[in-house]
Amino acid sequence: MIRVVFFDLGSTLIYFDASWLEVMPRAAAELTDALLRSGLNLPREDFTLRFLHRIQEYYQQRESEFIEYTTQRILQDLLAELGFFAPALLLRRALERFYGVTQSHWRAEEDAHPTLNLLLQQGRRLGLISNASDALDVHTLVDKAGLRGYFEQILISAEVGVRKPHPRIFQLALDYFGINPAEAVMVGDTLGADILGANQIGMRSIWITRRADTPDNRDHLDTIQPSATVATLAEIPPLLERWSSPSPESSA
Repeated sequence: MIRVVFFDLGSTLIYFDASWLEVMPRAAAELTDALLRSGLNLPREDFTLRFLHRIQEYYQQRESEFIEYTTQRILQDLLAELGFFAPALLLRRALERFYGVTQSHWRAEEDAHPTLNLLLQQGRRLGLISNASDALDVHTLVDKAGLRGYFEQILISAEVGVRKPHPRIFQLALDYFGINPAEAVMVGDTLGADILGANQIGMRSIWITRRADTPDNRDHLDTIQPSATVATLAEIPPLLERWSSPSPESSA
């Protein structure tokens, strides 16, 4: 019996409606401008490019080590290397400008609210496990999409220090609900994070594919197998009902 359903956030419950390659430079420029307005004498274009490069380096690093550092730490370290000190409040305000640009492009999937409501009506409990380097950004996105009320727990890698598929973040989620892995399922769009992590700890996994056509997923198609594959969130409640059925045919 599946008692708890864990969801990924980005590209699962919400989607990005623009090109990251176009949005990230604008977001980084907003961050640099905020730092300049605070009195830091930074070379605008050079610092913007340096920040983008550092973020990209970190994104690649974390996919192999599964260790999560915060964006604020990355920004602070970069400024320190250039001889600048900025208090935490100033860094936070600059990051709010950065994430304000990206947040404006996230949208809730049309079937997110109906699906989550139906799962609650089925008597299931819900949790969110998100890989992200800024916890406040995740909380803002959750609130912007009106999703907070569905979830008993919101677990963010920036607060835990490790990313999916690291087993620790999944174990923390299970411990919160006081359940064993067989009583939970993970829903997500990323084979190498959501599905692999769930599989390794003994949970069932549901891969949602409508926004999953990425190079990383294509690399894992033959090596990471979900318990089930769906194209939309709306398919999940009836799937879980079939899993709960004692009939061998309906649980296949």
